[in-house]
Amino acid sequence: MEKLFSLTDNVVIVTGGAGYFGMPICEALAEAGATVVLASRNESKCEAAAATLRNRGLHAEGMGLDLSDGRSIQQFVDRVFDRFGRIDTLVNNAVSRDGYKDLEDLTEADWNRAQAVNSTGLMLITQAVIKVMRKQGSGNIINIGSIQGVQGPHFPVYGHTGMTSPVNYTYDKWAIVGFTKWLATFYGKYNIRANCISPGGYGPGVELDFGDNEFVENYKRLTPLGRFADDKDIKGPVVFLASTAAAYVTGHNLIVDGGWSSW
Repeated sequence: MEKLFSLTDNVVIVTGGAGYFGMPICEALAEAGATVVLASRNESKCEAAAATLRNRGLHAEGMGLDLSDGRSIQQFVDRVFDRFGRIDTLVNNAVSRDGYKDLEDLTEADWNRAQAVNSTGLMLITQAVIKVMRKQGSGNIINIGSIQGVQGPHFPVYGHTGMTSPVNYTYDKWAIVGFTKWLATFYGKYNIRANCISPGGYGPGVELDFGDNEFVENYKRLTPLGRFADDKDIKGPVVFLASTAAAYVTGHNLIVDGGWSSW
């Protein structure tokens, strides 16, 4: 079983790797033996996060990547390949909330700013990495979705907090599930797998930012397990999908939401 879940000698890219959600993903993959490349526009933040992993004897590097810039994307993928000679897994975790608004407040510019990263950028980095994976005869794409890509937003949960779920986010997260299934069915013949993880509310981000407000209370009450996800809850699923333990799993959307979507 240890061999099935081991990621030793694997090279894994995690976009948005130094963020709230990205860091436990990177930590899990590195703890399983992978060499993890943490990537975002803030290269110094990624390198600092990678250094904390290296200080534990793990393998990690931080690199700069602007997902709104096609040239930056190709340069980044070339840099990773030149450095390591292969790319085993791409975790599409980064998300831009720039321009996120409710439908009637959106401008075309707002929409395009968000889509430059969340749609076009996601497509371009996947495209660039897939070319490497085809040549090496194997690969794995893991897209980070959301319960907002599984069902419609439950707006009453926000109560009177003024918080909401913008239309762009729902659009992006539903799209990423369909994109995952397309990748899986088209590239399976090249020994490339594609899966999605759709997490529920993430506590370290929500509770640190908002404290114990009405939304936090409502969310916990309406979740069968009675809590938000924490760092450990994303670590197991991402290692599973990246490892040979999931060698026959592709085109799947793994919902990790404490039962939220089961009602």
